[in-house]
Amino acid sequence: MGTDLFSAEDPEDRAAGLLALRTVAEAYGGMAAVAADAGISRESLYRALSPKGNPTLKTLLAVLKTVGMRLSVEPDRRVA
Repeated sequence: MGTDLFSAEDPEDRAAGLLALRTVAEAYGGMAAVAADAGISRESLYRALSPKGNPTLKTLLAVLKTVGMRLSVEPDRRVA
């Protein structure tokens, strides 16, 4: 079963999605543990998963993998 965390198009959705991923990371074992397992600094993880965060794809994929999630992309059915 999939769950949409956010839409990359809407800044409010993106901020909510980053905060949701932060909540997952905190529940998974804490930000420090997730950062260490993902190979990034704790400070970078806090910045990346802040409401105004702008994580690189590499960081996002590393964090998602660490917490047992993955990124998926699908066609926008609204585009003709």
